[in-house]
Parts: sequence; structure tokens; C-alpha cells
Amino acid sequence: MPPSRIRKPKSRFAGWYDKFAAFKVEDLFSKKKTGPGNARTIYINQNLPEDFHDEKGKVLPEHVYSTNQVITSKYTIVTFLPRNLLEQFRRVANIFFLFIDILQFFPKFSTISPGLVILPLLIVLAITGLKDGYEDIKRHQSDKKVNNSQVRVIGGGDFVNPNIMQRKSKTFVRGAIRNYGQRIKKVKVRPKGEELAGVTSSIPDEPTQQIEYDDQGEERRGFFHPVQTNASERPHWKKMAWEDLTVGDFVKILDNEPVPADVLICSTSEEENEAFVETKNLDGETNLKSRNAVPALTHLRSTKDCASSHNVFHIEADRPDTNMFKLNAAVVVGTDKFPVEMPMVLLRGTVLRNTKWVIGVVMYTGQETRIVMNSGVTPSKRSKVERLMNPQVFINLLLLLLMAVACGIVEAILEHRDSPEGAPWFYGDNRSGDNPSINGLVTFFFALITFQNIIPISLYISIEFVRTCQAAFIYFDSEMFYKGVPTIARSWNLSDDLGQIEYIFSDKTGTLTQNSMVFRKCSIGGKAYHGDENMSEIGHELTESPIYENQSPPQREPENRASDIPSSGSSTAVDPSRPSGARNSRDNANPAIVLHDTEKQDSTDPEEHNAAQKPKIIHHFRDADLTQDLQAAVQADLDPADAAHARNLNGFFTVLSLCHTALASVDLETGAIEYKAQSPDEAALVQAAADMGFVFRGREKEVLLLQTPFGTQGPIGEGRAPGHEHPHIAPSVPLTPNSMGGVPTGTGTGKHIGPGAEGDVTSGDLYDQGTLERYELLNILEFTSARKRMSVILRKLDSDDGRLFLLCKGADNVIFERLKEGSGEELKKVTETHLAEFAGGGLRTLTLAYKVVGEAEYASWSERYHEATVAREDREAKIEAVSDEIEHDLRLLGATAIEDRLQDGVPETIADLKAAGIKIWVATGDKLETAIAIGHSTNLISPESNIIVIRGGNSCKPVRDQIIGAIEEFFPDSGILDEHGQPTDPLVAQPGVLEGGHMASTAEEGDVPLRRVNTGVSSIVGPGNGERPGGFVLVVDGSCLTDALADEDRKLLLLRLAMVCEGVICCRVSPLQKALMVKLVKDGLGAMTLAIGDGANDVSMIQAADIGVGISGEEGLQAVNSSDYAFAQFRFLKRLLLVHGHWSYARNSTMILNFFYKNIVCIGVLWWFQIYCGWSSNYVFEYTYLLFWNSFWTIAPVIGIGLFDRFADDHILMAVPELYYFGREGKWFGMGQFVVYMLDGVVQSAIIYFLIMYPYWTTTARVDGWQVGQYEFSTVMAFSAVFTANFFNGLNTSAWTAWVLFAVMFGNIFVWVYTAIYDLVAPGWFATPVYGNNRYLFPSAYFWLGLPITIALCLLPRYLYKAWKTGYHPDDIDILRYISKNEPDRNIGLEAKMGNPLAALKRPAASSRTSHARTESIASMPARPSMDYRSASRTDMATGLRSVHRGFDFSTEEGGVAMQRIQTNLSERRMSSRNLATQTHEPTRRSLLSTPRFLRRKLSGAKDPSVDHR
Repeated sequence: MPPSRIRKPKSRFAGWYDKFAAFKVEDLFSKKKTGPGNARTIYINQNLPEDFHDEKGKVLPEHVYSTNQVITSKYTIVTFLPRNLLEQFRRVANIFFLFIDILQFFPKFSTISPGLVILPLLIVLAITGLKDGYEDIKRHQSDKKVNNSQVRVIGGGDFVNPNIMQRKSKTFVRGAIRNYGQRIKKVKVRPKGEELAGVTSSIPDEPTQQIEYDDQGEERRGFFHPVQTNASERPHWKKMAWEDLTVGDFVKILDNEPVPADVLICSTSEEENEAFVETKNLDGETNLKSRNAVPALTHLRSTKDCASSHNVFHIEADRPDTNMFKLNAAVVVGTDKFPVEMPMVLLRGTVLRNTKWVIGVVMYTGQETRIVMNSGVTPSKRSKVERLMNPQVFINLLLLLLMAVACGIVEAILEHRDSPEGAPWFYGDNRSGDNPSINGLVTFFFALITFQNIIPISLYISIEFVRTCQAAFIYFDSEMFYKGVPTIARSWNLSDDLGQIEYIFSDKTGTLTQNSMVFRKCSIGGKAYHGDENMSEIGHELTESPIYENQSPPQREPENRASDIPSSGSSTAVDPSRPSGARNSRDNANPAIVLHDTEKQDSTDPEEHNAAQKPKIIHHFRDADLTQDLQAAVQADLDPADAAHARNLNGFFTVLSLCHTALASVDLETGAIEYKAQSPDEAALVQAAADMGFVFRGREKEVLLLQTPFGTQGPIGEGRAPGHEHPHIAPSVPLTPNSMGGVPTGTGTGKHIGPGAEGDVTSGDLYDQGTLERYELLNILEFTSARKRMSVILRKLDSDDGRLFLLCKGADNVIFERLKEGSGEELKKVTETHLAEFAGGGLRTLTLAYKVVGEAEYASWSERYHEATVAREDREAKIEAVSDEIEHDLRLLGATAIEDRLQDGVPETIADLKAAGIKIWVATGDKLETAIAIGHSTNLISPESNIIVIRGGNSCKPVRDQIIGAIEEFFPDSGILDEHGQPTDPLVAQPGVLEGGHMASTAEEGDVPLRRVNTGVSSIVGPGNGERPGGFVLVVDGSCLTDALADEDRKLLLLRLAMVCEGVICCRVSPLQKALMVKLVKDGLGAMTLAIGDGANDVSMIQAADIGVGISGEEGLQAVNSSDYAFAQFRFLKRLLLVHGHWSYARNSTMILNFFYKNIVCIGVLWWFQIYCGWSSNYVFEYTYLLFWNSFWTIAPVIGIGLFDRFADDHILMAVPELYYFGREGKWFGMGQFVVYMLDGVVQSAIIYFLIMYPYWTTTARVDGWQVGQYEFSTVMAFSAVFTANFFNGLNTSAWTAWVLFAVMFGNIFVWVYTAIYDLVAPGWFATPVYGNNRYLFPSAYFWLGLPITIALCLLPRYLYKAWKTGYHPDDIDILRYISKNEPDRNIGLEAKMGNPLAALKRPAASSRTSHARTESIASMPARPSMDYRSASRTDMATGLRSVHRGFDFSTEEGGVAMQRIQTNLSERRMSSRNLATQTHEPTRRSLLSTPRFLRRKLSGAKDPSVDHR
């Protein structure tokens, strides 16, 4: 695949041309980035210091901050004309035509009116400009929508923000205004110095605006009221457009609202001043991130506090940076300085979640925000066909110059030779001013005008027209509609690029996935539960847990509702002195359990907020077998085997219900419980446990509340019909400590809950009834990427069952190596089989286990753990070592399988795109395990693929060593490294080796049928790792990219390694790194790239690629606004590329080549005439025939090709994606095809000219014997050229329809009618040289014989070639077209996929689809009857570890603020208890995870093989 090879050094001329072609017009009109900006000091409630001003009192430019207005459009009213003209004059042809038109303004070279001469060029420029302007108007409209979104900003109370901003742009006029020099705003202090007192020159408020007060006394909370400005003296919140936001403004952001700028958090609605944000727009991660306020500013909880002159401070911040994870800043209050880090900042693009409100100070705005700095300016993209066409136009221009030079030189020589002899054709040469040499120069310029049609100006306007129609075809394609939303082509000039894509770069979150986690399957005690088929249809709205369906769950007390749940539009300052017990238990000390507001929030109208307001979908887990087993488990009479499984069921769901950091929230209207967690995985796990009756009821400080079905009677997981008696709580019987191996149960009496009960039932009431169990949380051993597990240590409260338990969940290999030796080996093997099955289905797996902890063991361990947590050196390592001590001798319970739900049709689309030979790279901000899991579920990683992991950062090996190690181990014969292990020169390596070509297949060329081949070969992972038949997939992280892209040697090595892999997955990458990945492939290989995403973090990647595709998903419209094409579903990408891309590329390529050809035919006839006219640059045709050549005679067929031609029907292209290789490999447009068509034109022009001229000049065609006139035979040439060009275009058309027939015949008929009428026009009307030509033209036998003979001879070579190719050397498309025409009922797609492949469709398999493993190892592997999902292997080049992939994945924020707060509370509690006497627990107390009492009688003889009974 030549376009994908490492680029070679070019000649000096080629380098000069590349610089010209790579010229970016936007660089002239965008601001020059001199660096990341200056460090800033933001002053709050105080004036700017004097050194911030110049001698005139104006603020210095370095202290003027960027406006918050973000613009993605390219043009303004001021810049549209010059920038658009410069973009259009990047076309060589436009420059040439401008020169020719200017030349004809001189009388010496004038042919017709100069105004008419320049008119075609003006029309082309105007139509292209109007199209570009329309596209940009749409961008302006999208920008306006975002910039006019609303945010609450402090106002009134004489508050003024002294910081100065740049002037924002007005509508379409930007760039031509001063960036600084605004009037200074100063803070005036009243005599007593207590409050702020106005400004010297303030901008008046709007006459009417919406405001909101913090207090409840005078204004009802939650509503905005239109008031006059003179009535707003009190500090209040007013709504303001995003673009008007200023650095230093206090803003208030409510739950589910997007963040308008980079904001420093002052305070939040929560006791701990925490906030939770969704960052998928920035890093692609779906789990929530916790943020906390600056400790020194937490008292700023109202407008009065913010506007008070007592609260004077300033913020010292570093210069704007692209790093999304690092910030150096400080808050200075008086003489005290408080550090500010990134967890204290809300970045633009994030969305506030599970937090009622946040008050903050704006730090960075607009172009200086992190997300915008990671994006680029809107580029001016040109299609590959157009870029390839420029050299072809340049060749034609050189040919034109040679023709003009030849005419000029020969004419001068002839005049020098024949003029002295009185040659009659040199009329006037005896004048004194006549100079043969000067006349030769004049002839040169005349020749440029005569032969100018060799560079067709009409080609460009035809291309624009055709591409516009192709954009309309995409828009009206009903197969690409989703819920009434069509696919939109935002850039109309890139349609043919869709058919040449070689690399696709895709975002994960929202693009491939739905941002939804669904609990699908589980394995408990060796039994797999696969879930009911229809469970995905349940829970499309926020509903209560199924255990409470058709009954009213416990509600809060009425008196708590008003105080704890403020309406959405208002906030109440929380008294810091308020005791924690005054809050309800469910929102105690954590914002994640704040209930949803009952009143609808006012929309701020950014696109993300619209998505955020949609009702949340909760999917409930259903499994009939599991429900039946749980129902049986609560029965009193169980045999030993059922009792053992009942223990596993109880323990399994208890671990799910308690081993997490999620919190429970109750909807006041529906009473439904909603679990809110930082990790979507955790929420799905806890929800699944609740669906099975193990309902987590929330927490009170460090006490967890759990309700289990073992305390109820009746069906589990099923609701009761209205009117039926509600289930009551059954009493349970105490058990012995060893009876259940530690399965928790509930105790208590039965009391009815629900509507039938008197009054609302609280959690306290349920506990009094004995329906809730309480567990004390002692320790959380948090999840990290290194640990790959999470554990909690709990103690059962309020019963005689007070033993300690460790509940653990994590990766299968981590859990298995920590299981108790010799216990449950059979259960482990069965669980491994289930895990492999789950992983093979693309599900994310977790393994669950638990352990009973003795009091003495825990006391000793707790002391060591405390010492590790307060260690000053190597704290993390010591904590990990101590944690590992207690996480041993675990007992296996089972495993879970969660589906990260994909968009519809994603696996099939990726499989077909890979079959088309397109390499797919996935870039995501998620962690490595999540990226690999998505790779499996999307078919990017096949079940038999080998995964190569390369990591940067603090990994064991340098990145370069890891890359070289991977090449040495897996690609020793690739030629990338020499015999000494050093990188070779990529220019001397074999191109096939770089693509993995010679290792792709051992079959000879032509032996591989066009079909998807499933080898059925598998192997057990072990020493043979890396030799799997599924090829290789490279996985790299952001740290690796940072290291590799910083050095040219490492960059080239990484690129060459990626080229021999069938796919690449990049995890933990920033938005800027996504763009750098695209540029690495685009610039390094010269390959055609497409980037697809749906969030603001994908904008830079979309802009960097040749084609940018935006998905209008849940993450807003930023990606759509910056894209070239936009649709709603990833699956539409297949049809966009394989059908519309294929058609557009084939049509445009054929049209352009035929355009060049038909003009060469015309110019060729003129050129041959120069031999007989003394090289005087005269026309052989009457001028109007030349004038209308591209306007009427030959324009329709090429337009018909561009609009209606198709090499194959859409259903064939969709069924056989391998046909895409014609466009991907550039089969239909290139220099070779261009030369062939040009030679065709030259040969045909010679046939037309000489075969017609010879009979007319040898023997007169007139009956009277007189000599024929020039226009008599030249008109026949014009007829023959028109007919030949049109029929030749028709011959090159693959699909003849009525429209194509009309297009081919239109010019032929029109030229005939025109000639008949034009020759009748008498000279009295206007001067015409062909009056009466009809009298000699049509009666002549030469006319009627010359036309068919010349047309037949011109078309014969192409006709014979096409006949030979179709009959004896057909390609795939020829065969499929033949089958489709003659056997329309034949299922081509099915035959290409399944058995009985189309034997004639033979072509070597694409290198991107084949295995690059050692063929001798694969050949020796025995065939297996079924797929072994464990055959996929994974090698971590940083550590050298090889492992079997069983689908482990769990995403959560590591070391987040919320986890730090929990750990801090637990640490403080441990510290306070160290001075208290340790409570002694009697050894006779039973296990916390104990068997329900009604099972005790049946367990005396039961032994669980998976549990060690002691």
C-alpha cells in the first residue's frame, strides 16, 4: 500500500512544491501564539496595583485576559473576502486564469470583451465563496448558541470585578478590534471601610434582568424574578451569557449544569465542601471525579460573603497550560498563602453532578481554558483528490507553456526567414515598428490565450456543484437517519476523501459506548447466571428497586423535606456550626446522596446541559434461575447441597452490597432508591444486588445499612400486584458461628411497610423493626491500577454477632493468588471457565471473595496500617505492603460480568471496517483495562489477538526499550531492527515488511478468496504467547506517547511498530495527544485519516484528521461544530465510507480524468492546426465552438458521471466491504490514470484532425469544384470532437441510467441545433464568419462519412481494452456487477461471509487483517472444533508479565477527594479510639456473614467444599 509507507526524502523542487501545497491560510488570520501566556494575579474585592498600569493609566497588555467567547468559525465580515480568496487561489488553475484574464485586458491580446473574459472566473470564485460562507454561517450559529448559554454571576451590592478582559467580538466582526485599553474599574471603599462601594466608570446593567437571592426571607428560593436595576442594590445572582464572563467573577453552578470556564472552588453545598463532576468531555472517563474547595475560601457561601469588603484576597496562578492534570496556583489572604491544586478547580467542559451548588471564582476564560487550549483553530481542509489534481494542473500548465514557447519560437524563425522574401502571410511586416522577435513574443502570449482550455476553469465549478449534490445525497439517505436526525455534511468539498480512508481514530466514551453500565451475568458458587433475555427492556426510566415495585418504599419525614432539599434555583447558606446529626442520614457528609430537586432547573442551554436533563435510565438485573434459587434459600428446609449454595448466594450479594463507596438517594416523588457512585461499575453492581433483594440503604457516618431478602417472606425480586398484602419481615433464628461461614443475615420482627403502614417509615423505623442490618466500616483498602482490587473491613453491630470480615473484589488473577490454599480448587476452576466465557463476550469482569478476620489479627494489623498511613516516606508503598498482609486466605464467592453498553451496531461496523482494510486506533482517557475491555467488545481485539502493552511513566523499562523488546520478540523478521538490535533506516526496509506484508499469508497471490475467514485455530496461553493466529494489537498509554513523541527516534520506532499491528489502542491520553497521534500517522505515513468523536476532548483530533466526524451524542455538540460530517450513530460510519465514500471517490475521480481528457481533445485539434497556419496561434474552429466547449457541448456527460455513476450498488458495497480497497489504495485517481487519459486525448485529437482534414484538402467537397473554406471542414472537426468526447465519457460510465443517457446526448443534439441556427444568421444582425456554411456542410459526403469513421476509430482502443478486461481479467467489481445483473437473487453478502465463497474473487488478504505471528508456530497448532476464548494473550512490555485476559475491568477515580475524605474520617476515628480501651469480644460470637437461623438445622452434616470450616 504505497500511500502508507514511510515517506522518503524528496527533491528540492518537490520540497518547494510541498511547502506551497502545505501553506495554511488560517495562519495569516489567526493570532500568533507566542507562548502559553503570562502568569496572572487575580484580585478580588481590591483594586489592581499601580504596577499593572502604564504611564497613561491603562492596564498593561500582559494583565488583560482573554474573553470567554469561544469561536470555531473561520471567517468574519472583515476577513471573509481576503481569506476565502487566498484559499481559492491555492489552486494553480485559478492563478493561471487570473493571469490570462488580466492579459486580455490589454488591447493587443483582446479577443472578446474583457468583462466577459473574466466573468467565468468571477462566477467560480463567487459560487465557491457562497458555499464556504454558508458553511461558516452555520458555525457562527453554533458558536452563538454556546456563547449565549447562561450562568449565574454575582451582581449588586456595589460589587465590582477590577480585572480587565479583552473586548469580545461582535457577531461576524472579530479580529479587527483592540485587545486592551478598556477603562479601568476601581473599587471604592466607604469611609468605614466595611463594604465595597462601586466603580469609577461602570457599564450600566440591562434595564431588566433575572436575579436570585440567597436568603429565603424576601425572595422565594428557586425562582428568578425580573426586576429593575435600581431595585437590585442587595448582592444577588444574576444570569449572564457565558461570553460575558470575566476573570475574577464569582459564579454559582447548580447540579447538572456545565462549567463555563476554569473555576476555582470556594464552597459547595456539602458539609465537606466537596463537589462531583463528570469529566467525560475532557478525558473520556464516565466515572465521576471528586473536587474540593480551597480551605481558606469555604466561608464564601453567599453573595453577601462574596461581595463583602472583609473578604479581600488575590489568586496567584500559573500561565495557561495544556496540561489537564497539573496546576500551580495559590490563594493569598493577607499574609497567608494557601496552595491550589487541580482537584480544587472545575474545568470548562465538565458537568457538575450530585452536588446542589458550587460557588467559585473564574480563573481562566475562553482561549486560555484547558479544553480550548487543547483544541486548534478551525483548519481549511482540502481533499486528497484536489491535492493530487494540483500537480496534474501544474503538468498541464507546463505543457501549455511548452506549446506557447514552441509557437512563439517557430513563428519568429519563420518570420525571420520568409519576411525578407515578401511572404504574403506576413502582412504589414515591412513597417518600421515591426520586429520578428517581438512578434514571436506576442505570439507566445496569444498561444497562452488560444490553448488556455487545457486547464479547465469549468472543472472547479463542476466539482463544487457535484460535491454539493453528493452532500445532499448523504443528507437525504434514509438509511442514515436516527430518530429523524439526518447525516449532515458540514464540509462539502471532502466527499471523495471518504472513499480513501486508511486509518480511523475513534474516541470511546459516547462514540463506541452509550455511557451506560449494565449488570449482565454472574457466577456464584460455581453456577453461572446469564440473566433473562428481556431484562434490558426493563428500567427505561428512573424506577425503584424491583423489590419495592408496587409498594411505597420508606420515605423521609415530612419535616425534613423543606430543610434538606432546597429547590433547584436557590441555595441556602449552610451554617458551619450546624451539627452533623441535624442532617438526614442519607446525605450526611457526602454530596453524592443529595436528593434530586423536585422543581425543574432553569436551562443554561449549552448542549451538555440539555443532555444532562434527560431522565436517567436504570437497568435492572433479572434472572429466573437466580430468583428461584434465592427463593429456595429463604426456605427452612434445605438439603446440604442447597444450603451450601444458599451461603454462597448470601455472601456474594452481601459483598456486592457493602464493598463499595456508593451512596443511596431516595427520590421524594417516586420513593425510588438511586445509587450514586463515582464509578458507573459500582453503581451497576450495587443496583444488581438491590434487584435481587440485597438493598443498600445508605450510611450514617461509618455505619452501613443493608436490607436482605433473608429477613422477608415471599418472592424475591418480584413485585406484588396492587391490593395484595405487602411482604412482612420474617424473624430469623440465631445460628452457630460455623454454620454459614460468615454470611450476614437480618434479625427482627415483622412489621408492614408501604402505603398500608401508618405514616412514613424511616430508616430508623426499619432498624427498630429488625429489617435493616448495620455494619461498622473500619477500613477501606482502596482500588488502584496497581492493586487491581478493593477491600473493606466491617463489623456487624447491634447483635451478638460482632466478628470482623474483609470483603474483597478485584481482578481474577489478583484474587485467585490470594485465595486460601487447598480450599475450593474445583470452584476456582469452574469460575475461571465462567470468567473466560464472560470475557469472550466482551464483558467486564470482577471476582468476589471474603475473609473472616480475628480480633487479635485485626488489632495487630490495624496498628501497622495506622503507622503506614502516617509515614512520611514511602507512604504509598508501606500502605500497599500492609494492605497485602491482610488480603490473604480469601474464600472465593464468584464473579460478575458487566456490559459497557455499545452503540448499536458498533462490533459489526468495526469488523466490516477492518475487513475493508482500514486500521482502527481507539483513543480514550480511560485506564488500560477499560480500553482493552472495549477493544474486545467492539471486535477491535479478536478472541485470538495478542495484546502488546507499552507503558510510560514509572514503568520498569524505558519506552524505547519496551518498543525494541516488542519488535525483537514478536516481529524479528520485520526488518525494523538490524542484526545488532538497532533500528534500521526505514527508507531501505522493504515496504511489504513495514506493512507486515510478507508475513501476512503463506498462500500465493490469488489463492485467498474474498471472504471473512475464521480459522478456528486456538491455543492455550502459556509459553506460546505472542504466537496466536489473531494478529497483534498494540496498547499504549498517555505517558508512553509523551515520551515517544518527544524524540524523533522513539516516534519513528513507535510508528513502525504500530504499522505491523492490526490495531492500536491508546489509553489515558489527553485531547492534545489525540491530535498528535493523528498527525503522527498523517505526516509520518502520508495516510488518509479520519477521526470520530462526540465530545470537546475530541475537537483537536477531529480538526487534525483529513476527515472529522462528530457524533451528536450525550456529550454535546462541540465535536459536531468542529466536524466535517455529523451523524447520531457510529454504525452510520460504515455506510458513509463504504457506500457514499466509494461512490464519491469513484465518481469524482472519473469525472476529473474525463474532464482533462475532453479538453485535450479540443486543444489537440487546435495544436495540430498550428502546423498549417504558420504557428500563429490562430483558431481552427469558429470561436464560439471553442467558447461553448466547456459550457454546453461537453459539460453534461462529466456532470452525469459525478452525480449518477456507480461502479457497484449500495447493497453490494455494504455486503462486501473488501471492495473499499479500490479507493483506499487509490486505484481510480493518480498520475498513472492521468497520463493514460491525456494520451487518449492526444491520439484522438490527431485522428479527428488528420482524417477529416486530409479528404477535404485533397479533393474538394463542393459540387462546384471550388476550394473549401476553413470553417467548412473545421466545423466537421468540432462535431467529431464533441461526439467523440461525449461518447467516450459515456463509455467510461459504469451505470447507464436515463439521466446518463440524457447527459451524453444533450451536447450532441445541442451542437447540431446550434450549428443549424447559427449558420443562418445573416451578417446584418452581427458579424459572423459562418453565414451560409450549412449549404456546404450538411450536403457533403465527407461530413456524413467522416463523423462515424473518426468517432469509431477514436473509441475503439478504449472499447477493446474494456472488453478484454471484463472478459479475461476482471476485477472484483466487474465480477460482482456481472453476478448482480445476471443473478439478482444471489446472496453475495452471505457467500462472502460463509461457505461457498465467490471463487473468482481472489486477492491477497489485506495486511491489516492478517496475523503477523510466526507462521511456523501457527501451522503447528492443531485445529480445534470450537473457539477457546482464553487463547487471547497479553504481554506487558514494561514488566515482562504475560497473562490471560479474562475481562477484568473496574473504573473509579484513584486517590480522589471523596476517597481521601473517607480515609481521613476513618483515620480520625482510629486516632480518637486509640485512647479508649479496646473492646473485648467473646470467642463464642458468631460469624458476621453467618447463615440464616432457619438453615441452621440442616447444616449439621453439610460440608461446603469451597469453605474451610473451623
